[in-house]
Amino acid sequence: MKRIALFALTNIAVMVVVGIVAGLLGVDRQVGASLGQLMIYSLIVGFAGAIISLLMSKSVAKMSMGLHIIEQPGNADEAWIVNTVRKFADQAGIGMPEVGIYEGEPNAFATGAFKNSALVAVSTGLLRGMTREEVEAVIGHEVTHVANGDMVTMTLIQGVMNTFVFFASRVVGSLVDSALRRGDNNSGPGAGYFLTTMVLQVVFGVLAQIVVAWFSRQREFRADRGAAHLMGQPRSMMNALARLGGMHAQGQEMPQNMQAMGIVGNIGKLFASHPPIEERIAALKTAQPTSV
Repeated sequence: MKRIALFALTNIAVMVVVGIVAGLLGVDRQVGASLGQLMIYSLIVGFAGAIISLLMSKSVAKMSMGLHIIEQPGNADEAWIVNTVRKFADQAGIGMPEVGIYEGEPNAFATGAFKNSALVAVSTGLLRGMTREEVEAVIGHEVTHVANGDMVTMTLIQGVMNTFVFFASRVVGSLVDSALRRGDNNSGPGAGYFLTTMVLQVVFGVLAQIVVAWFSRQREFRADRGAAHLMGQPRSMMNALARLGGMHAQGQEMPQNMQAMGIVGNIGKLFASHPPIEERIAALKTAQPTSV
């Protein structure tokens, strides 16, 4: 809750500063008397979807991934997975997450709005394709995401970006429309406003995703170091990453669902949610394990 409050207050403070600057520059007179209302509306629209998505993340994951939640371990493998998650959760100082298994190619993810009631899930492909030590490292990576509050952080960063995309596109749209309709006595926004707003919402949205992806890549490096810390050495996490890289090189499709919190990410550069595997391995070789 402290993280949510801090990000919300930060965003409100920045928006207030933007409003003051806009007032000093006379933007409010060109946009209209509704600049303050637009700021409030932008905050609501920007954060509403992101927060609702976060609060529903566990339920959506369970339904969309067909998760088998391990309430009582039915075999030795399930007992080992639960015990591993519990061990790392205790080390990280968080509440025991729910633990799930799902059918799919090698991957794992963590999700949930609160670090003391999160969900950690691994795929059957991961269990079949890796050694226990490597699976343990992957679980440590996901528990680190939970302990670091990465789900909340990424949701709030997305909310901040959404707010500015919504606000900036409409302010610029109003300015363009005002310039195009100078001398026009008709009230209400014109075609210039709607066209500019639609175009800029796409352009600003793309730029916002670059920012969000950058933050996502940084938290992956940190989660890798957290896994190394939980394991007591980086070798297991490096081996797990190398094996995932080998699986990818062999042409196995990586699952797309829940990729945002998974161990495997996109292949792009600016828009990649995860760094290239070779960069993550290199970072583990040179960095000291980070406590969670």
